[in-house]
Amino acid sequence: MGCTNCSSGGGCGTTPAGCKNNGNCGTSGCNQLDVFDWLVGMNHGQFSGPEYIEVRFKSTRKEFFKNSDQLEFNVGDTVAVEAATGFDVGVVSLTGELVKFQMRKYGVKEDSKDVRKIYRKATESDIEKWREAQSLERETLVKTRKIIRDLNLGMKLSDVEYQADKNRATFFYIADDRVDFRELIKVLADQFRTRVEMRQIGARQEAGRVGGIGSCGRELCCSTWLTDFRTVSTNAARYQQLSINPMKLAGQCGKLKCCLNYELDSYMDAIKDFPDPKIKLKTKQGIAFHQKSDIFKGMMWYSYSSAPNEFIPMKIDRVKEVIALNQDGKDVEDLKGFSFIEAVIDEPSYENVVGQDELTRFDKKAGSSNKSKSRNKNKNRNRNKPRPKKKSE
Repeated sequence: MGCTNCSSGGGCGTTPAGCKNNGNCGTSGCNQLDVFDWLVGMNHGQFSGPEYIEVRFKSTRKEFFKNSDQLEFNVGDTVAVEAATGFDVGVVSLTGELVKFQMRKYGVKEDSKDVRKIYRKATESDIEKWREAQSLERETLVKTRKIIRDLNLGMKLSDVEYQADKNRATFFYIADDRVDFRELIKVLADQFRTRVEMRQIGARQEAGRVGGIGSCGRELCCSTWLTDFRTVSTNAARYQQLSINPMKLAGQCGKLKCCLNYELDSYMDAIKDFPDPKIKLKTKQGIAFHQKSDIFKGMMWYSYSSAPNEFIPMKIDRVKEVIALNQDGKDVEDLKGFSFIEAVIDEPSYENVVGQDELTRFDKKAGSSNKSKSRNKNKNRNRNKPRPKKKSE
């Protein structure tokens, strides 16, 4: 069965995507927030099938279900599951012992009432109803946005998801302030003849549901693997010595990029070895101020107040040495005596032998040598011919 959640049409697990592993690759561009099953192949105990199963629905929504009938399911199977009212259809995204680890991670207890049961593998009629419900989502989204504009509500509708049996429609929206949508629910329930559920999400969650390509050229982290959204501040960019440019630091959601936190801990550990940049170095030439640092090279640049455009590079050990001398009441002669001089490496020269690196070496036509030979023959024939005599002779 072709995938109904994207335009790839390659199936949602019937064939392994991405790196062609066991079907759990997260680089397929279709199955969002996939988890690599590193416990695949383990025994499920005395049960013939897994005890709990993770099922994926539209976009990044996933839920856990109990396999009460001990049926055997594989990743990629389309299944019918219990819903709050009626039934829903989704795709199995994870089975086995790893499901229990995921339930502990998200704080879902095994005896919780939120863990509903899984009915069966989806039949043809279930899949037809599911596709009919999905075909209504785009039209419902457009109409609802028009209704929101007419009611002058301060909210942005992001997505609509129908339950497989069309008994319920969930509307995902973004709003800065509290929204009174009681009138909206009445209008929607009367317009679409279904139960309406309004669910507020954040800007990062919206980017995860919509998806896209980041400035790095890869799919967004929030739509492929990232589930823990931590607060990102401009201090993360300052510690990594990035320019505070909102256009470059903001992601698709309009917030600061989540990847600013990825290497922050490493930078924080490296900065601990650096002296405080606020400390001024006292010399007989004048007071030197800190200008910039390079964490990777372990260097700091200073300049005198009299010559602010002249930077003096120094290793952090030499900077600490000057600071220690200043604390003892001693002023060094000049920072240039402590500066770091980078050694110049003479690279071996290279000569182009026989023109083998010319880009036009393959542009010569195959028949050019034959043409040159024929030209040389014609020249030789003309030389052997007797010249015509002039009239004066």
